[in-house]
Amino acid sequence: MSVIISHPTGNKNVRAVLEGLDSEGLLEEFHTTLLADAHSAWVKLLPASFRNEWLRKTYPVGSNKVITHPALEIARMLFLKLGIKGPIRTEYGWASVDAVYHNLDTVVSKRISELKKQKDIKAVYAYEDGALSTFKVAKKLGIKCIYDLPIAYWETSLKLLKEEANRLPQWAATIGGGTTASEAKLERKIQELELADTVVCPGTFVRNSIPIWALNKQIIMSPFGSPQNVSKAPVSNERKGKPLRVLFAGSMGQRKGLGDLFAAFRLLNTDKVELVVMGSPLASMDFYKSEFNNFTYEPGRQHEKVLELMRSCDVLCLPSIVEGRALVMQEAMSQGLPVLITPNTGGEDLIIEGSTGFLVPIRSPEVIAEKISWLLDNRDSISEMGNMARQHALSYTWEKYQQNIIQSLRSDFHFVYN
Repeated sequence: MSVIISHPTGNKNVRAVLEGLDSEGLLEEFHTTLLADAHSAWVKLLPASFRNEWLRKTYPVGSNKVITHPALEIARMLFLKLGIKGPIRTEYGWASVDAVYHNLDTVVSKRISELKKQKDIKAVYAYEDGALSTFKVAKKLGIKCIYDLPIAYWETSLKLLKEEANRLPQWAATIGGGTTASEAKLERKIQELELADTVVCPGTFVRNSIPIWALNKQIIMSPFGSPQNVSKAPVSNERKGKPLRVLFAGSMGQRKGLGDLFAAFRLLNTDKVELVVMGSPLASMDFYKSEFNNFTYEPGRQHEKVLELMRSCDVLCLPSIVEGRALVMQEAMSQGLPVLITPNTGGEDLIIEGSTGFLVPIRSPEVIAEKISWLLDNRDSISEMGNMARQHALSYTWEKYQQNIIQSLRSDFHFVYN
């Protein structure tokens, strides 16, 4: 008995599920857009930045189990590099992200019908926005549907983000997050959840966003893993006598609460605290400087360089309004940084109050400023908090993430080894 899984681009959590299913003998096929061979000679000839980007398309399973459908994704990537916007326009472009998801979904749905005649396919595993056609066919064939919901369900997200657009209209253009999604796209999300037998989510915030009518489904909550390459010494020991260095990491918009963090720093109004903002701008730098002028901008970079930047800071602050479970929290903790986060980051379980960091309400610049002031006044406590944060983060592993999901699926679907 086996599982077919699909995802257009892959990421850490997709790879973890793949690896877990394969190691348990449950993986039949993984469908995606592109597959890189890390051992190809030509890959070594690529510039480092291109090489690292390409190698993200590798997967921890045999290539014989990976089925690729590259055409549309290659077109999307080319248009993106060339700055041609029409064909990749959200929802409506023929090579948009939405089109890539829908195309893969359609192809997989056809494959299921063919494969079911030859194999004992037990379940299909698909992700939000790329599951509808797959689930429709699976239901007709008596195949279980596993739905991975990596971010809060759209109704919760839409409500919160529309409130943000009204509360901070100057930040409205940076909010994104589906506030402009068409009725057709939202209806698709509803149908996907309706057809799902099981919903997989990464944390309490996402789980609590699932509507009441869907709570009769099997819901598996499995937190993401943390990096295990930890820093060797508390960062703060090296930073005594310097300004308290607060890091924000993520797309530079109000979905992640950057407007509230800027407001907190305006309240602090001190040169004893430094704000470092790393991420992708969603507006002009002039806009951000008009909101708060005194921050250091750091562009996005490779993972190891991100961890290096984290080790140069004292604390991570992520006052998000809507997330799934932001990986950056556990990354920062693994490098010895306590964290200052909202419950809506999906990481409420990461906080042992006053030991690994602080949990603050959303939309609360005053509370953020209060906690940063406490950290400033208690610099000697930060090293120990960083140690506690590191140890707590290390208890979250990708092995636990995958095993929690697979064991839950086994008990509900009665999977057996091939």
